Amino acid sequence: MSKDLDSQCKKCRRAGEKLFLKGDRCNSPKCAITKRNYPPGIHGSKRRRFLTNYGQQLAEKQKAKRVYGILEKQFKIYYQKAVKKQGDTGEILLQNLEMRLDNIVFRLGLAKSRRQARQMVNHNLFTVNNKKVNIPSYQVKIKDEIAIKTTKAKAKNFTNLSKDLENYNAPTWLSLDINDLKGKVVNKPGLEEIKAPFNVTLIVEFYSR
Repeated sequence: MSKDLDSQCKKCRRAGEKLFLKGDRCNSPKCAITKRNYPPGIHGSKRRRFLTNYGQQLAEKQKAKRVYGILEKQFKIYYQKAVKKQGDTGEILLQNLEMRLDNIVFRLGLAKSRRQARQMVNHNLFTVNNKKVNIPSYQVKIKDEIAIKTTKAKAKNFTNLSKDLENYNAPTWLSLDINDLKGKVVNKPGLEEIKAPFNVTLIVEFYSR
């Protein structure tokens, strides 16, 4: 299986904005965008080149892939599934991405980043409806309940989690039980609720060429 081994900070610098790929570090003075707000490479600090319409569409697609930690082949499959359904293709695409198990874990505040959530799912730390699921791309459904595996509840990652979540507001399309450290999908999110840091319309235009 192919993996994206590129530095997370470089991805933000290429995008020219914070994509919040490294959790707390993104809000600290150590953030790469704060320290070096220009593309990586020896010519990165020079003037950014003008982007054509195609270049803008490509840039938004790359940004979306980086945000969700998905490679090109898998991302294109998400688009192909979305375009076959009735409705707004862009909204359906985003909903499919948001309903990934690793993203749900992140949105519930059970992980500090999607990357960490992906690793935690891979290591069998969560259950869906009391059944073990270790596939990050698993599509969670409405009314599904996501919880920390009973035998993993005392793992280092969850030591102070209840306290950390006291001031955390989960998205309105999810419900979070801080005491039992579990969550439930109430409904699918709308475009306004997702607040994607990229233009999904340009992504649809890119694949529609």
